[in-house]
Amino acid sequence: MSTGKSNKDLSARRAAAVPVGVGSATAIYADRAQGAELWDVEGRRYVDFAAGIAVVNVGHRHPAVIQAVQEQLEHFSHTGFQVAPYENYIALAERLNAAAPFDGPAKSIFFTTGAEATENAVKIARAATGRSGVIAFTGGFHGRTLLASAMTGKVNPYKTQFGTMPGDVFHAPFPARGVSVADSLNALDLMFAADIDPSRVAAIIIEPVQGEGGFRVSPKELLEGLRERCTKHGILLIADEVQTGFARTGKLFGIQHSGVKPDLISVAKALGGGFPLSGVVGRAEIMDAVRPGGLGGTYGGSPLACAAGLAVLDVIEKEKLCARAEHIGATISKRIAGWAERSDLIPVGKAHGLGAMIGFDVLDAHGSDEVKAGGAGQICARATEAGLIVLSCGVLGETVRLLPPLTISDELLNEGLDLLEKVLAV
Repeated sequence: MSTGKSNKDLSARRAAAVPVGVGSATAIYADRAQGAELWDVEGRRYVDFAAGIAVVNVGHRHPAVIQAVQEQLEHFSHTGFQVAPYENYIALAERLNAAAPFDGPAKSIFFTTGAEATENAVKIARAATGRSGVIAFTGGFHGRTLLASAMTGKVNPYKTQFGTMPGDVFHAPFPARGVSVADSLNALDLMFAADIDPSRVAAIIIEPVQGEGGFRVSPKELLEGLRERCTKHGILLIADEVQTGFARTGKLFGIQHSGVKPDLISVAKALGGGFPLSGVVGRAEIMDAVRPGGLGGTYGGSPLACAAGLAVLDVIEKEKLCARAEHIGATISKRIAGWAERSDLIPVGKAHGLGAMIGFDVLDAHGSDEVKAGGAGQICARATEAGLIVLSCGVLGETVRLLPPLTISDELLNEGLDLLEKVLAV
């Protein structure tokens, strides 16, 4: 049902009131959403393969999440954990500490955004090691605040206009586009010899699957090589699970696919089920390195968001969403494999990713391995017109990424894939 408002009018109001620096993937304005469906202000329905950028893994407005937040609202909406703490913050920390893939005890602290999570992971690592250096990877994305932008391995649009980035941040090549795992590890060793002594490095940060970088999986051999070097040199390994976390890849944390145990994990997005919540989970002795007052934030670990987070973890367990993610990913990958063989569709490559975090590249031509720079954006725009919300990513804007809620029905999943196939036939 239309609200009487129009996307065009809201776009005009937005242009007058909101700076251009915050971009939007579509020009549709949301009115309501439920599960894996979204309706705009004009009453048009869309199948949602974005999930708010992997935020509503349990679906829009999951009843358990809504009930938990409503119950918390009956008590209070905010006190500030640093003023009058509350139980659900502690309870959520306990749940994450028990689930985290560490040896020994863990502790957790909560914030609001993914960038806060990655920056605070670095702060904790610097405090624990007494070092300042940070190594990230080309193609990686860690947020848009200044230090997070410095760690992000892509210049435009994250660094282009913002002057000098914070120092002591270095980038190793990620194994993609002709770069092997051996190349990456050799480059890291060369960096230790030529740019920064490993005794000055506090942390290495890496996404188990690159998000904005194109849904490229961090190979097990790479993660094992990083773990070996971190242990040897006293460097802390940070798994950036902001997008991979909480059943999206088929496991609670993406790094669990490798068997490698990090020292710190940055989390956000899906943990809050649509409410602003992020955090750092880490080995207890590392987390306790920061003195009282050195960490926190006014809204960090909001009682409403913590209530939602506890409900999200319950839903993941009760509805077996890790297994569901594997099923969704297998269904999507099978369809993409068929598209990659067809000459009557826009040329695309094979699926890549883990679980229900799947992407595919738009290619220059059939039979070619060369990607089409910016090609994914064109597909996503056509998909929106067809009634499907999908997002692009990749260093060159070449990758279409598919992130349906993990609670999506097979019927809706196939409807969305059918729409995408029609778009590829244009």
